[in-house]
Amino acid sequence: MADPAALRRLALEIHERLAPVYGAPLPRFQSLGPLEELVSSFINHRTRNRDAKRAYHALRERFPDWADLRDAPTAEVEALLAPCTWPEQKAPRLQEVLRRITEARGALDLDFLGDLPVPEARAWLEALPGVGPKTSAAVLSFSTLRGRALPVDSHHHRVAQRVGLIPKSVAVGPSHARLEALMPEAWGEQEVYDHHQLFMRHGQKVCHYRGPECDHCVLLDLCPEGRARLPDAVAHEAGPSGEAPPPERRDLFG
Repeated sequence: MADPAALRRLALEIHERLAPVYGAPLPRFQSLGPLEELVSSFINHRTRNRDAKRAYHALRERFPDWADLRDAPTAEVEALLAPCTWPEQKAPRLQEVLRRITEARGALDLDFLGDLPVPEARAWLEALPGVGPKTSAAVLSFSTLRGRALPVDSHHHRVAQRVGLIPKSVAVGPSHARLEALMPEAWGEQEVYDHHQLFMRHGQKVCHYRGPECDHCVLLDLCPEGRARLPDAVAHEAGPSGEAPPPERRDLFG
């Protein structure tokens, strides 16, 4: 089993290498309220961002009041969710989530989560049908609540596995607790948000599912998979100590 202290040092080293590449601290990509973020994250599951945004805007245009969405014919909601994966599942589940919130709180409002400790807020959300650790973390971190919670998407998860922060056997859901435990306690919500964004963007731009660009990766000397793919490059670049310096950075957004 890997040494937890060594894993924490590795996670911090990766963060510090990726931060200048992707420009941390990173700006927020949206400013939705917690209920809006819950709906957005819910329909975004296993769906391309552009398709999820199209479906979300269609819902908002048709149902300016979430109560109207909750009470609408399910077939109508499903039709609006057509750009997403599994609209036939997401439509009734989303309406059930809205009903549960109404029953528990008397209104469709999640602002109260900001008054709870993050673990309690996440537990409350995860008691809703279909809400797991990724969605609960996204609601708290991405919404206007700006909570200290770490979402882990497929890109983040892939990078974390390849560099050895989590074993290959750990799925996305259980990886949340493991990866959160590696973050410095002194980090605030911005650093936690950046941590997710850095891993996610690196997975999108360099550490692809197929054909990762290991020869352009600033993490190559830290990554067992990258070293296995490019052993000659690592050996050639190794300095007198035998440790390879990080490859030359390039403009990933050019």
